[in-house]
Amino acid sequence: MEKGGNPGAVMSSLEAFLSSLERMRTTLAEAREQQSTTETYGRGIYFDDSASSDEFNDDEAFDVATDKEDDSWTDQEDDHHRTNENSYDLFHLMQQCTKYVSERGSSLDPSELCDNLTMLITSDTETEELQSALVDVLGYEDLDWISEIVLHKAEFAASLGNSDNSHTPASRKKRNKSQKEAGASDGDLYDRLLSKQDIARQLDENSRRPLTSGTRLIGAAEQYPHIYQTHAAGNTLNAYGSKYALPSGSTREEFKEYEEITVPASRSTKRFPGEKPVLISELDNLCQPTFPGYTSLNRMQSFVYPVAYKTNENMLICAPTGAGKTDVAMLTVLQTIAHHSSPSPLEAPRAERYDIARDDFKIVYVAPMKALAAEIVQKLGKRLAWLGIEVRELTGDMQLTKAEIQRTQIIVTTPEKWDVVTRKSTGDTGLAQKVRLLIIDEVHLLHDDRGGVIETIVARTQRQVEASQSMIRIVGLSATLPNYVDVAEFLKVNPYQGLFYFDQSFRPVPLEQHFLGVKGKAGSRLSQGHIERATYEKVIELVQQDKQVMVFVHARKETVKTGQMLREMAMADGYTDLFDISQHPRYDLARRDISKSKNREMKELFGYGIGIHHAGMLRSDRNISERLFGEGMIKVLCCTATLAWGVNLPAAAVVIKGTQLYDPKKGGFTDLGILDVLQIFGRAGRPQFEQEGKGYIVTSQDKLSHYVSAITQQHPIESRLTEKLVDNLNAEISLGTVTNIDEAVSWLSYTYLYVRMKKNPLVYGMSREEVADDPLLGSKRRELIIWAARKLHKTQMIIFDEHTGILIPKDLGRVASNYYILHTSIETFNQLMKPNMTEADVLAMLSMSDEFAQMKSRDTESKELTQLVESAAPCDVKGTPDTTYGKANILLQSYISRANVEDFALVSDTNYVSQNAGRIARALFEIALNRRWGPAADVLLSVCKSIEKRTWSFQHPLSQFNLPAALVHKLEARSAASAIEEMKLMDADELGDLVHHNRMGKTIANYLNRLPMVTLDVQIAPLTRNVLRVHLEITPDFRWDNQTHGSVEPFWLWVEESDSTEILYSDYLLLSKRKIHEAHKLDFTIPISDPLPSQIYVRAVSDRWLGAESVVPVSFQHLILPEMNPPQTDLLDLQPLPITALHDDALESICAKRFTHFNPVQTQIFHTLYNTDNNVFVGAPTGSGKTIAAELSMWRAFRERPNSKVVYIAPMKALVRERVKDWSTRLMKPMNRKLVELTGDNTPDIRTMRNADVIITTPEKWDGISRSWQSRDYVKQVSLVIIDEIHLLGSDRGPILEIIVSRMKYIAAQRDLSVRVVGLSTAVANAQDLADWLGIRGEGLFNFRHSVRPVPLEIYIDGFPGRNYCPRMASMNKPTFNAIKTHSPTQPVIVFVSSRRQTRLTAQDLIAFCGSEDNPRRFLHMPDDEMDPLLQNVQDSSLKLSLSFGIGLHHAGLPEKDRRLVEELFVNNKIQVLVATSTLAWGVNFPAHLVIVKGTEYYDSKIEGYKDMDLTDVLQMLGRAGRPQFDTSGVARIFVQDTKKSFYKHFLHSGFPVESSLHKVLDDHLGAEIASGTIASAQDALDYLTWTYLFRRVHQNPTYYGVEDVSEEGVSRFLTERIEDSLQALETSGCINREPDGSITSTSLGKIQSWYYISHKTVRHIVSQVTENASFEDCLKLLCGATEYDELPVRHNEDLVNKELSQNLPFKAEKMNLPMWDPHVKAFLLLQAHMSRVDLPITDYLTDTISVLDQSIRVIQACIDIVAELGCLSTTLMFTKVLQSIKQARWPEDGAFAFLPGMRPDCDTDFTRLTPAVRSLKELADLPVSKLQKIAQSLRLPRNTQLDFVKVSSSLPILSVQVGAELDTLRITLTRQTPLYHPKQQAYTPKFPKIQTEGVFIICGDPNRDELYSLKRVSMLSKEKGPSRMTQAKLSIPAECRGLHSTVYVISDAYPGVDSEVSIELGQPAIKTIEVWSLNPGREDPGRESVSFASEGVRIRRVKAGFLSASNICLW
Repeated sequence: MEKGGNPGAVMSSLEAFLSSLERMRTTLAEAREQQSTTETYGRGIYFDDSASSDEFNDDEAFDVATDKEDDSWTDQEDDHHRTNENSYDLFHLMQQCTKYVSERGSSLDPSELCDNLTMLITSDTETEELQSALVDVLGYEDLDWISEIVLHKAEFAASLGNSDNSHTPASRKKRNKSQKEAGASDGDLYDRLLSKQDIARQLDENSRRPLTSGTRLIGAAEQYPHIYQTHAAGNTLNAYGSKYALPSGSTREEFKEYEEITVPASRSTKRFPGEKPVLISELDNLCQPTFPGYTSLNRMQSFVYPVAYKTNENMLICAPTGAGKTDVAMLTVLQTIAHHSSPSPLEAPRAERYDIARDDFKIVYVAPMKALAAEIVQKLGKRLAWLGIEVRELTGDMQLTKAEIQRTQIIVTTPEKWDVVTRKSTGDTGLAQKVRLLIIDEVHLLHDDRGGVIETIVARTQRQVEASQSMIRIVGLSATLPNYVDVAEFLKVNPYQGLFYFDQSFRPVPLEQHFLGVKGKAGSRLSQGHIERATYEKVIELVQQDKQVMVFVHARKETVKTGQMLREMAMADGYTDLFDISQHPRYDLARRDISKSKNREMKELFGYGIGIHHAGMLRSDRNISERLFGEGMIKVLCCTATLAWGVNLPAAAVVIKGTQLYDPKKGGFTDLGILDVLQIFGRAGRPQFEQEGKGYIVTSQDKLSHYVSAITQQHPIESRLTEKLVDNLNAEISLGTVTNIDEAVSWLSYTYLYVRMKKNPLVYGMSREEVADDPLLGSKRRELIIWAARKLHKTQMIIFDEHTGILIPKDLGRVASNYYILHTSIETFNQLMKPNMTEADVLAMLSMSDEFAQMKSRDTESKELTQLVESAAPCDVKGTPDTTYGKANILLQSYISRANVEDFALVSDTNYVSQNAGRIARALFEIALNRRWGPAADVLLSVCKSIEKRTWSFQHPLSQFNLPAALVHKLEARSAASAIEEMKLMDADELGDLVHHNRMGKTIANYLNRLPMVTLDVQIAPLTRNVLRVHLEITPDFRWDNQTHGSVEPFWLWVEESDSTEILYSDYLLLSKRKIHEAHKLDFTIPISDPLPSQIYVRAVSDRWLGAESVVPVSFQHLILPEMNPPQTDLLDLQPLPITALHDDALESICAKRFTHFNPVQTQIFHTLYNTDNNVFVGAPTGSGKTIAAELSMWRAFRERPNSKVVYIAPMKALVRERVKDWSTRLMKPMNRKLVELTGDNTPDIRTMRNADVIITTPEKWDGISRSWQSRDYVKQVSLVIIDEIHLLGSDRGPILEIIVSRMKYIAAQRDLSVRVVGLSTAVANAQDLADWLGIRGEGLFNFRHSVRPVPLEIYIDGFPGRNYCPRMASMNKPTFNAIKTHSPTQPVIVFVSSRRQTRLTAQDLIAFCGSEDNPRRFLHMPDDEMDPLLQNVQDSSLKLSLSFGIGLHHAGLPEKDRRLVEELFVNNKIQVLVATSTLAWGVNFPAHLVIVKGTEYYDSKIEGYKDMDLTDVLQMLGRAGRPQFDTSGVARIFVQDTKKSFYKHFLHSGFPVESSLHKVLDDHLGAEIASGTIASAQDALDYLTWTYLFRRVHQNPTYYGVEDVSEEGVSRFLTERIEDSLQALETSGCINREPDGSITSTSLGKIQSWYYISHKTVRHIVSQVTENASFEDCLKLLCGATEYDELPVRHNEDLVNKELSQNLPFKAEKMNLPMWDPHVKAFLLLQAHMSRVDLPITDYLTDTISVLDQSIRVIQACIDIVAELGCLSTTLMFTKVLQSIKQARWPEDGAFAFLPGMRPDCDTDFTRLTPAVRSLKELADLPVSKLQKIAQSLRLPRNTQLDFVKVSSSLPILSVQVGAELDTLRITLTRQTPLYHPKQQAYTPKFPKIQTEGVFIICGDPNRDELYSLKRVSMLSKEKGPSRMTQAKLSIPAECRGLHSTVYVISDAYPGVDSEVSIELGQPAIKTIEVWSLNPGREDPGRESVSFASEGVRIRRVKAGFLSASNICLW
């Protein structure tokens, strides 16, 4: 036994080894019996009992023995090794290695150490060299063991078979053969231990148990089709089973200063039978142009092509660097493009053109480094440019705007950047959702520190695929790696389809690899000298072979030092002639080029044939180096790794000089990454010059085995996720993809960690027994997740409930996730962060971040750091330079101060600190903002900008521009005079004087104007005593410069208290160039404390510019708060009242069908409503039975005044329809009463209105009707007005309700008859004010709490972070799904969203979440065979998909049939979930158990942003929760932006105060009252105002309305001023006349405004813009400019749609001179699209078109009357054409017959060809029906269309016109010669959304003078005479027109081409009759110049005043 031996340890190790051998022997015996033939993947895995071998050939690898040749040990040999402990053999060596590792510690495991020693012992080295080598390996502490090895070397060698070189496979084979020939038994054959079959079995056994070292062997029972290996490269197991052996033919040589391992180049294999390359000419026309210059794909690419391009399989391609993997990636890119092209290249390979849907997909290419990303962008972009595919880089250096991302199809990014993009729930989720291909380059980075990032993004992508059910292809590209099957499993690659493995033989140029391990302690001067010597020797050796060499170093300065070192050594050894290039033919030219360089070292070294290259050189110098090396002018190029990544410049050989590089992240020197080594080696070998490349890596001896192992794939790559598990789990929780422990455990199963834990549990702290007991590792995964969750909970980043397993993200966690902050850093910030901090405090805290924890302070740096503290650190440094945080602080301040740092390591550290500090500071700022710490947020934002601008906050703001430093110093010296506010008041000369440099005055002024400043205007209005509404207007006060400001300028806004400095409100504002001249308006609420603070501060701070800040103090000194609201009505504990209390059998029978007793609310209000005539206000929650209150009051009205009328006013048409549907069947028939609906969709005639008992209407319609109440008896007969949802007084439509109530009260006072008013509402805060206004006295006020409901309601309010609306909505989808599962797993659910688009997106995500459940159709409660027939009739594609999963959609854009189907299915509980817009809350009474309000904002085009919904809308939605007949309780979840959570908490429980908004639109309503005669003076107007709610609220809450003087006189003055302003506006619009005596009368224009219910601004617009001889386009523009279209919604990005639409319509919208997002432009385009009958690009435009058309008729009719009033004949006639065109959806140019059924534009030629006799519509209408049928058949119309064609053609309004002229009158008689199209006079207008009646315009005028004399509109419903219909009309002739020649036009208001005209002399008695039709009456001269009446004095003959009163034009 050797000295120091441990017998126990020896025996333990020996017994373990022998136990393993015993198991091997058992396996052998089993193998002989079963003859297993299974092969492992890789085709060549075998055992080799030495770690390397000297010679080997491919044939021998598979030359295995038969069963008879199998070897095993004999019992005698077993005994020998058990007993002879002093034998110097393998077993003895192994036991010593085990002991050494356990006692001394080593970076190697025992088996690796044993391998190295075996190599040394069996080498041919001399004794002294062996001894020296052993000392290098083992050190000086074990000299005894070293001596033992040296002394017994021969015995060791004999035991290892070294004496006859028997350790090689060839020698063993010969020896085995000779032994067999000598008759040796199987037991004597040690070295032939296993056959090939047994190897397979043994590997399978090894996969289940450890062998020797405990590391599991890789083996598989499968053989995969795409594994291409010539030998077992990377899969060769050494004798100990602990790792893979070196490739065959590897050698090890020992030199004095280093040892060298050489791995020979792999030989290319012969092609397989039938194998041939894929020719480019055989590819389709999409691929061929993408491979320019190629004749064929290379061998590897040809193998991969069928799967890469022709399938959508996930792929893993393992191939050596330089094998062409980028082209494989290109094939997968082309496959994705092909999938989105039309036609498909797979179906039409030779198509000449492919149209690519570029907006439908994104491709993400994840490159490991930014340098490689830039190279990939260049390659892909250049080759795909012909397809118009945009490729852009998205990295830390290259940011993309949203617009750029939208235009980009391929995004090349880094793992970390893509992780950041996808982990942000508030980021651009649209980008991630459109990804169809994810390419991960260098996927073997899994083994690197960054591997966890790759695991995260792959797992996130795979979960997105499963959740969204969308296909995202994942393609992994990798260098050759050993356990490729594991990586394939992780990437979800089908190993039989998408797994490709290519060994080194597929490298274009075979690579011979040399690993040099220099002797001496790593990092020592001796070691460094050996590295330089070894590098020099190899360079000389290569140059002697006439090869060009690249020497890679790891610092820019090292390139020069290495070049100089090589030069000096070569000169010393006399080898300079090897580098001589003076004989090169281009030498003189090169010398001339390089002489132009300013780089002295570069010019100096060039003379010796040596070049340098690094990123710090000028681009021109780098170009010269690259070109000269490529031309052979440089023999040796010393460069950094930048050249390997960024430039494709190959060399014959590469040498990596040293492997230590400085890593500022770790604060010290680290090993060169394997990825960099592979990339550098990839530059070795030029296919056009060399047959073989050479790669050398020179490292220290202790790292030699590491690089040999890594580069030759000797170790399986393992997961590094556990190191970052806590932070990655936080990211998933913040993203919302993980909400509980179970989901987190499931998430972990998608990672590479999970794959490797199953395969190699020992590495991850598990035993094999654990894996056997729990194959899916559920317990281990749960253990890891709980451990991580506890850490996150402790740091306050999440809420973790260990009992339920719920994981809830917090703001802190979200910030950490978004900004990539470590959880350990957050823990530090929690301790150090305070509400008030100085810049020094912030910098100190920031420096203590764990991101800098690895930085080390070195003695060599202390001097320079101390100098930097004195010269470049203006803030106190907490911590000395020798501490990590002190060093980080100093370097950060030095960076901001722009100090010059000299030490190389400090430069790297400074860059690292600066890159991370900005990100961390931004995170700290958001944390301060979330914590509402005003001072801390202000300082942190300032520090953020200081880091980004490298400017201190105390420096002058203009220092951020390129001003000379001297001028900046002068400005800073005069700080008082140089304040920005003062300087902006100076002119250029004064600024020049200020800095004593006159010429710079203009420059300074220019920079001042560019500094982004804003002005703030703040108005406050108290809502309650503790809530204040703030109106803020932000006006930009700078000049936009694209270069300075880019596309947007961001600002932070916040409001803070002056006393506590708490932030009460914050927001983020983006100023864009297009709105630089507009004020940005914001309305928000803030809480106010009691007592009131003295003032608040409103700040606007630039996010990017220091010194760009505006602060406005708002004093509360004169703030008047409203009075405390009275308590709400208590619900009394009364006995439920039976229906018999009605004392009316008919009414009791009505009620008995639904209930027998009134509910508690109805019981309490019953007496007041049913037994008194008091006005009543009932405020109660939705669903509390307020409809019964309306019915009780109605029954009272009919009982007391049977002949009176009841008006029920509902705010929405949907509510009107619901009430009409309910009352028509349930009430009207039993009561024998009549009901009429009066809305924009349904306009009954006067007779129907007179006969009706109940009128159900909208506010606008009743306002229009009641304006002329004096002339309408049915208005005077009203005894009861029921106003539903009266709390809407405060909304935009509130003024109409206010006017209605005020008018009805006024009518009652004038007629001395009471009109009872009953207001129904939700609970409001100021109900007493409403009651006083309504005239409620005593017992009429009932304002119940929100909790008073028949079904109790639980309300939960959830806040969601994020400033961007769409991502925030997307983040709510998972919580929505979870809420359904929690609160209503089987009961009905309504999800309310803000838009139709959100209904689709929400439903899609809910379907995706269902897909990940056990029952994907959990929301569908009916069999598929019942649902399928229903789905066939569904028109909307999104609805069809969602219904199949039990989810319905409901919005106004759905076809009526679809909507009805959804309602029916939901009501009958066939579908469980309904996703609806807010209209459902108002329109249809569909209660559900659970209501989720998903977002409380909607897009408002006027502010081009998102606006809060009215609280009343939210309350209405909540009212749908709880079904009285089914539920004992209901549940409501409100998802809001986190900043608004407190607002909803407050008002949902206390009620919202109702304020008036009448003062905003007072002018239009005053104009209407003046037109009706109610108001005749300013005093009348003031008196009228006293009837309004506005009058009462101005007195109660004057500050809200901007009243400064709150005295009685001051309020009166305020109201008088408002009236005066309104009257002035009406007079300016020409709607009223004001007489000197104070009287006010309405003009004709004012009557038109009131009659047609349009704004006086529209009248002003028409009068000012109308022109003579206006063209059709002019009239259309005039129409679309009406104020009525101000509210037309323009949604996000619809300006792009409008722009595209404009290009495809006759009239270009650009001519309107308005931006494309203007609603008037949209109206202009929609009307054109309607008349062109084109398909609209998005479904929302369909509903918008209906809205535009709904307004268009009355506005056009108003235009006709206004233009007629102005006397312009030609323009009036043109407007009638516009009216006809809009109703028929045809252009005037389309032809007379185009509007007929089945006809198309320009169909006149068809009629001429088929029926030459028919040239006009009159001739067509005169034809008999049989002839019309034949024409329809000849036109080949469909059968149903033929019938319509005949009906319409035969019922065209053919009129006989008789004109009788009298002295002052024209009498016109119209006789219809054809039958009516519809009995109710309806016109044929199939494309118009509402029913239109036939009418006729009668116009009298002189076309020659373009003067109009009179106009009248009549209908054909007058007198009947036989089969025809006759109508008479009279036109008054102005006296001044008598004797003039005139033309009378009779024009249909619905049908083009049926107009007629009669010429007559006015004032002369005559009668003319005409039946001849003129198809084109009037004249239009497009070339004539238009003249504006507003600017030119054109003479107009006006019609006598009062002609309108005689017309038949009316609203219905």
